[in-house]
Amino acid sequence: MSDILQTSTQLIRDLKLEAHPEGGYFIETDKRKEHVYSPFAEGNANRSLATSIYYLLTYDNPKGYIHMNKSVTYHVLHQGRAEYTLITPGNPPKVEKKIMGTNTAAGETRQLLVDTGIWKMSQLLQEDFTKAQTDAERDSINCLITEVVVPGFEWEDHKYLSKEALEDLFRGVDNGSESIDRFSAFIVTPSPAPSTSDKRRISDERLLT
Repeated sequence: MSDILQTSTQLIRDLKLEAHPEGGYFIETDKRKEHVYSPFAEGNANRSLATSIYYLLTYDNPKGYIHMNKSVTYHVLHQGRAEYTLITPGNPPKVEKKIMGTNTAAGETRQLLVDTGIWKMSQLLQEDFTKAQTDAERDSINCLITEVVVPGFEWEDHKYLSKEALEDLFRGVDNGSESIDRFSAFIVTPSPAPSTSDKRRISDERLLT
């Protein structure tokens, strides 16, 4: 396990994190007042220049559901480690696994860029789970990152992968049924609605200032 600077309990308390509909915990840390027309949004809609959040996975909340953002997302590691699975649609779809962590010699990365139009999910590593035997050790299993979304996040640009879409994605692909079974655990049905805190992200400002 990588060295942990703070426990999950401390991080949730000190950073004032809330449960995220995607799984894990979060808090929005910045939303730029400047606005641009997004080349990724429908109709090149007006978006904040950038938004950022803290995002935390913990022993008790260890995974994020598969979802896609139209904007580009930068992930920057603060502590811990987690495995990210990226699925680029295609025939066949391209599946990549990246571990965010500090052991660069083992291929881990401290920074991860997820481009527009890519399905993404994250989870803590099973090997770290098995090493945690006490409550104190379990509280130390986590991964804290900053996510920066450019142009800024809006729920209109976000969607969850449904079971039907998952089946369509891997239909006719070699070992497709195995992929469907594996990723079904990361499908949320029905898709959760944004909480009040999440809705604060949706700006009422629709015109450039």
